[in-house]
Amino acid sequence: MATTGRKLPTYDELPKFKDFSGCAWEVWGKDDQLGTINLLTDDVVSEAAKEIRSGKAICLNWPIQFPDKPAFGRIPPTHEIIFKADRGAVHDDLLHINTQSGTQWDGLKHFGLLKHGLFYQGTPASFFKNGHIRIEDPTDIDPELIKFGIHNWAQHGICGRGVLLDMVKYYSESNGGRLPYDPMTTHAVPAADLIACAQKEGITFRRGDILLIRVGFIQRYYGGTQEERNSIAEKPETFAGIEQSEDMKRFLWDNHFAAVASDQPALERWPPPAGTPHLHQTILGLWGMPIGEFFDLEALSKQCAETGRYVFFFSSWPLNVLGGIASPPNAAVGIFRTPTRVVLRLTLCKGILLRCGRMLSRQLYARTNRHSLLVSLHITVYRCSFYSRI
Repeated sequence: MATTGRKLPTYDELPKFKDFSGCAWEVWGKDDQLGTINLLTDDVVSEAAKEIRSGKAICLNWPIQFPDKPAFGRIPPTHEIIFKADRGAVHDDLLHINTQSGTQWDGLKHFGLLKHGLFYQGTPASFFKNGHIRIEDPTDIDPELIKFGIHNWAQHGICGRGVLLDMVKYYSESNGGRLPYDPMTTHAVPAADLIACAQKEGITFRRGDILLIRVGFIQRYYGGTQEERNSIAEKPETFAGIEQSEDMKRFLWDNHFAAVASDQPALERWPPPAGTPHLHQTILGLWGMPIGEFFDLEALSKQCAETGRYVFFFSSWPLNVLGGIASPPNAAVGIFRTPTRVVLRLTLCKGILLRCGRMLSRQLYARTNRHSLLVSLHITVYRCSFYSRI
């Protein structure tokens, strides 16, 4: 369903469903299978592509082997390499994974309204076929068999403007360089802190943005002992994540994000407080919004910190599994506009000219000798062009 220019209801304007506020089943139409991916229109993606200013790209997928001992009782990933000796120099390989053991998108069939036994669009759990699913004839596919599958997002693509809220950096800068919580323990990140981080990073959200939130799990995993890494499969799950609150729901819905992802195993604080519904129920079950987990945001956070820019073009193509529950995201970002504030250190041969236009301020320190001129520039630039042959 096209959404360009269409006014969308606010969170508080959405109808209730039983004991849940904010039901969006009617927003995209009763036959919808895309959810908030509907926001990624051709115009939105085309506008997002303007964020690309260089050829640099950054992978957001953690190697599929990690974590070696997954949480939530999921099987460890296995990778088998097969050498076909009779052919001289040929290999195949086999992967056996739970699609939610590592970096993933949770699909619409993953998590519904637990107490009511319903999934997106009010679909009863009994509607779906379980067990081994085999589809032999590509010209005769039962649409009911594959309804709400991950293939819908795979065939549409999850591409648009990405925004990073680096909560690790935000919290650490005001806490002596250390996180004030352990990402491997239950801790809530409130909506007010997400908003404050966005303001500090200079982000103005746009409809259809893909929200990435760095909370610190991947960094913590690499910095921990192997015993700590293994413990996520051996003890009750406890993880930091976004809070389960009405303020958080308003923040996510009213900004009309197309998808939300984090480096944490569950996106939301885990477990929720006693008596508080899982946020998954609202995000997936009521809105149809993709939830990303275990995204590797470490390299991206470094690039954003270096450039001072936290928006970029985001691309993700889940596995095209008909009727699938979840998928590795196959996600990457590509890259960044020149920041408005840059720091340059250039060694120039004498006589080369550096021409910059429309500067607000400039501090120039020069040291010369018989052969060269060393120029250190700290520049705030609106538009800057460089003409040199370095």
